[in-house]
Amino acid sequence: MLSHHDDALDVPRVDSPMGLPAEREAAGTLVLIGGACTPDGRALATFVAEARAVGGPIVGLTEASADPVNSARLWRTDFASVGVTDVSFPRVRCRDAHSDRETAKRIADAGAVFLGGGDQVKLVSTLSGTRTCAAMKELHQRGGVVCGTSAGAAALTTLTMAGGEVDEEGNLVEQYIGPGFGLLGYEAIIDTHFSQRRRLQRLFVVIAANTQLMGLGIDENTALVVRGRLGEVVGAGGVTFVDGRDSVRFDNAADLEKGRQLTFSHLRVGIVGTNYQLNLVERELEVLVSGEPGPHRRTPLVPADSEAR
Repeated sequence: MLSHHDDALDVPRVDSPMGLPAEREAAGTLVLIGGACTPDGRALATFVAEARAVGGPIVGLTEASADPVNSARLWRTDFASVGVTDVSFPRVRCRDAHSDRETAKRIADAGAVFLGGGDQVKLVSTLSGTRTCAAMKELHQRGGVVCGTSAGAAALTTLTMAGGEVDEEGNLVEQYIGPGFGLLGYEAIIDTHFSQRRRLQRLFVVIAANTQLMGLGIDENTALVVRGRLGEVVGAGGVTFVDGRDSVRFDNAADLEKGRQLTFSHLRVGIVGTNYQLNLVERELEVLVSGEPGPHRRTPLVPADSEAR
């Protein structure tokens, strides 16, 4: 695993329909990796294949890392190990117009952008409002590929989350929810390293407090590959989705303080396995939305409108 890569506020509520802007469906592909991806794993390999299909160089951004230069060096080595050499890692420094212009130009000529891990809040604060960020969004709109791993994936939604972990004493620490880049709409919010770091509780807290959102928990070395309204799971693990829209009957998320536990009833929770697709509009497995057999299904689907017998 690539262990060398970097992977205090009240919880806001955004239940109002006016809380998030309507998204424009992009022509490009998002590859959202849950962190700890290996160079020869299917998650990163999918990004490489998508980038090659589009053509053009890859621009990597490691500003989420505490050490962007070393992180870029290590990622460059990993990409080279799988035959990818047309990749650059320019620095984008805060309030540095020159580096921002130069990076935006590189992205304008590229076919793909790669966002490394670290701290998603740092990444968003560094790039938001820059020409670099605008160029990345334009690349996605015109059909390019944008990949994020760990913090890089978490930053690609309209809202991003951080904190909210349970401490060693079982107490809930402060949760942060703030703006992201907005390339993945559908009122989704992403958590990474999901199964490995036991983050279901954290995602429950966010969705119980913000029932309009759909939580996506992506396992390590696993990618959710989003084309249009469908996200397909590839890699070593799965993607957990948590939906509170029209389902929560009770929650105390607005009253949570350190030392108090979440109480709610109830959320819709599902797991999307390898080669299955999640319909991000319907918040449901595509095999159920479309009525078509899944890639591993052994028994026929019962139509949704069939009567129970």
